[in-house]
Amino acid sequence: MPSHLIAPSVLAANFKNLEADFKMINQSEADWYHVDVMDGQFVPNISFGQSIIKSMFALAKKPLDVHLMIEKPEKYIEEFREAGAEVISVHYEACPHIHRTLQQIKATGAKAGVALNPGTPVSVIDDILENCDLVVLMSVNPGFGGQKFIYRTLEKIRSLKKQIIDRNLQTKIEIDGGVGLQNAEAILKAGADILVAGSSVFKSEDPKDTIHRLKSIDIHTLSV
Repeated sequence: MPSHLIAPSVLAANFKNLEADFKMINQSEADWYHVDVMDGQFVPNISFGQSIIKSMFALAKKPLDVHLMIEKPEKYIEEFREAGAEVISVHYEACPHIHRTLQQIKATGAKAGVALNPGTPVSVIDDILENCDLVVLMSVNPGFGGQKFIYRTLEKIRSLKKQIIDRNLQTKIEIDGGVGLQNAEAILKAGADILVAGSSVFKSEDPKDTIHRLKSIDIHTLSV
């Protein structure tokens, strides 16, 4: 059976009727909700903060995977955890003391992740990989939904997966940006564990079926 996780990105949901979209995800085969927090500083756009996430938590029956695309995330870790985040990822590029920030996340009881922009090599996290529950590889430039997948990401996945296996770690690889049915198989074959899917789910004719098809991909039965 496929073991990868599907995390629909709430940023692509219909905010005029968020409750309906959350109900659909609750009833689907999705595993997590992916929630992008943007501050207008680290990335150009602004999304939502702790109070909205608290409302999402009240609707969600699955874990909230909160991706902080913000400057100085260490100032807000505890607040996002209290709002309902069960997974918190911060950007390597925004954290001068990334080891300390990962420890801070873990101290709240949340899973700790580090996110890398497309132009950041995976080698920068060699010394902290043991401290990461997950690594979020951005496969588009952060801040905007609906972008095209950067295929160089596949090489980064392979490189990171080799490190994880060689060091006998349990760290998961999450891919965020441009993920859909057209490339999910290749991403999973490269070694990804978690697929973040936004527009490809919420803009599809049948979002629940799209989630089912993403979840059903079994790389062990695919011809190489």
